[in-house]
Amino acid sequence: MDRETTTATSSGSINPPVRKGTSDATRTLLILTGVGLLVNYVETMVIPGVPTIQHYFHTTPTIASWITSAYLIVGSAVSPLFGKLGDVYGKKRLFLISLVFYMAGVGSAGFAPSIYVLLAARALQGVGFAIIPLGLAIVTDVFPRERVATAQGIISGTFAIGAALGLVIGSYVVEDLGWQYAFHTALILSLVLFAISAKMLIRDPVKSANKSIDYLGAAILMGGTTLLLIYATEGPTLGWLALEEVALLIPGAALFTFFFFFENKRTNPLIALHLLRIRNVLISNLVGIISGAVMFLLFFGLVYYTQQPTTGGFGLGLSIIQSGLTLAPSTIGMLVGGLVVGRLTQRSGPKPVLILGSTLTIFGLALFLFNRATSLDVTLDMVVALFGVIALIVPIVNMLAISLPRDTIAVGLGMNTMLRNLGGAIGPIVATVIITTYQSELVVHGIPTGLYFGNATGFNYIFILGIGLMILALAISLATKNYTFKAQAGPKPETVAPAN
Repeated sequence: MDRETTTATSSGSINPPVRKGTSDATRTLLILTGVGLLVNYVETMVIPGVPTIQHYFHTTPTIASWITSAYLIVGSAVSPLFGKLGDVYGKKRLFLISLVFYMAGVGSAGFAPSIYVLLAARALQGVGFAIIPLGLAIVTDVFPRERVATAQGIISGTFAIGAALGLVIGSYVVEDLGWQYAFHTALILSLVLFAISAKMLIRDPVKSANKSIDYLGAAILMGGTTLLLIYATEGPTLGWLALEEVALLIPGAALFTFFFFFENKRTNPLIALHLLRIRNVLISNLVGIISGAVMFLLFFGLVYYTQQPTTGGFGLGLSIIQSGLTLAPSTIGMLVGGLVVGRLTQRSGPKPVLILGSTLTIFGLALFLFNRATSLDVTLDMVVALFGVIALIVPIVNMLAISLPRDTIAVGLGMNTMLRNLGGAIGPIVATVIITTYQSELVVHGIPTGLYFGNATGFNYIFILGIGLMILALAISLATKNYTFKAQAGPKPETVAPAN
């Protein structure tokens, strides 16, 4: 049975009634879950294969880290733009366009003849990453507000299945068939999901009346973030104050800083900076940056740690497949966590969940400092850490869905995705910078081999840095303005009630 809901956001804005069909909502949830599975399959599949791709193209670890970062950087820049386009022209339409870019990226990546062509393909794939914030925005159109947290929790948690498939199946594909076939399989899945989405997703009813799009702002943002992240990537190789590095740092910092002044003067900016005056919107974005950086810092550091030789105490000496099997069980924690956290957010509000997530992540990172001698140790530590991470992601997404006016939800989620992706892009670069900086020579039976690997000091610094960032996230979370979904007497729908 269809229903109409009229709800109040925690920022005080009233959203217009939107009809909710149970069958439409269920179908939409299944489709968006499938897309989430695909995206996380591809991304976690790539992570264990990075060392293999690095050796295949005879490149350096810092350049290889861009296999992940190129995708995230472009995704960061286009997510607000596509969110704005979704608010103006319809979320379903932009969702399908994003999926086309995604298919083009994974399709061309599998045939890349060089590392730079592969990075270009990954950047093209990054354009398609806008399907994530657009999908989460679509959820707010088809679900009543009191059920949005649970639906978003299911989607976020089910992403873990895709991550597990990527770590396990992707590892087998990379080792037995070659890394190219990992992208080939992703292309086939993308085609299937595109056909299903085009036919079965309903058109969203809410569109913005303002059709002005800030393309110049998007270009400034992309230019600034790209230059700054190239600077961070090449710093260990060229030297942080080398002339080439300064030539990247100064214009990158200038563009990135100018972007915020530029947006503040625009009548219809790409990123509505005034939305950051809403406390929970600001907190969601700050915690989003931190959680993205910590998650990918952890993933990248552990991929190298598990595959390094055991001799000399460098790592666990695992193969790609063994590394994937070690990390995969932890994604079950994300799956269970998403289901639990969605309901917990619905009942207790986001603030207690953010505090829980920050605390669990800190504890999980601390475990890695003294409990990583075996693959089982790493698996158990990851379960704790990733449960904590998912307990951060679900409430910050829900806070945006509740706090933003309806006609800005897509661009608001796009902005949050951009910031989380920026954190995610910085994470692998920082991890590889630390690993490259703190290296020791491998010595076998007293004979130097001339081979250098990241040492225990470097990995300890990675985990300590993660702990420091999560302590900051915990402090920020304490300022959250909590709300709960309180059922009213009679047949009235549930409304958002601020918690005291």
